[in-house]
Amino acid sequence: MSEASRANREPLIRPADSESVAAAAERLRAGGLVALPTETVYGLAARADSTDAVAGIYRAKGRPSFNPLIVHVADIEHAARLAEFDDRAMRLAQQFWPGALTLVLPLRAEAGLAPAVTAGLATVALRCPAHPIMRAVLAETALPLAAPSANRSGAISPSRAEHVLESLGEAAGMILDGGACPAGIESTIVALRKAGGWQVLRPGPVSAEAIADVLGEPALAERSDSIEAPGQLASHYAPAKPVRLGVVEAQADEFHIGFGAVAGDASLSASGDTAEAAARLYALLHDADASSRRRIAVAPVPEAGMGIAINDRLRRAAS
Repeated sequence: MSEASRANREPLIRPADSESVAAAAERLRAGGLVALPTETVYGLAARADSTDAVAGIYRAKGRPSFNPLIVHVADIEHAARLAEFDDRAMRLAQQFWPGALTLVLPLRAEAGLAPAVTAGLATVALRCPAHPIMRAVLAETALPLAAPSANRSGAISPSRAEHVLESLGEAAGMILDGGACPAGIESTIVALRKAGGWQVLRPGPVSAEAIADVLGEPALAERSDSIEAPGQLASHYAPAKPVRLGVVEAQADEFHIGFGAVAGDASLSASGDTAEAAARLYALLHDADASSRRRIAVAPVPEAGMGIAINDRLRRAAS
């Protein structure tokens, strides 16, 4: 059956059952794209060892080629075949994998990854995800999978299957519906420097304090302006409408996203729970973007705990 005929006969969004997992794995092995749920957001996956497959991700997303991709692996053993793991990397992986931490490590010469995955850098971003659907597909394919967020580049990240469909449509190839992503915000990205020290390149569910507790040292103070990992562009995660932050009282033409005591039109968390707010962030940005209001206003969110990651995404959305 041709790909065109298959697309006409099969729905784009499929339930994430064993049959669909097997079909997704077959599609990925053949060099196709599949949108998959993770505990953070939905990812647009392709085999990371194929130049043509990875090029498909860049085409579908309209993603800048200088922006590297995260490679998802089944376990530490597989990750260590792709990157150089020192004692620090091993301790972090043992503590936080499977989970929402991405490690930026020196790329092994024999890794065999498509050059576009690392955007020409000498490092690679690796994550071992915890979501059972993503883990099932990784096990079925036995491949490293490059999987940035399954949306057009720079747009709001998808935390539900329908968000992927709205953003990418048929370009997604196949979408496995695993329901809403529990964390709802992208992974923390930490870079371990060869000369010593570490830096958080993108805040996320794993806090800098938790990383410091494992490594026994604080993060380096200096930050590089170069793009080393996803999510570092100044404008990112952005709705089509203008976004105003720190708003307690919205104007008539603004869809107001509330938090805590600020109710708004819809609330990230009425109780002020930043973990709940992170899980609802992208869904409410999608709702606000689809509303009849011309602009979006967001209530203040404390710059602490998960609020650090939420405010990072909001500042880039408003940039």
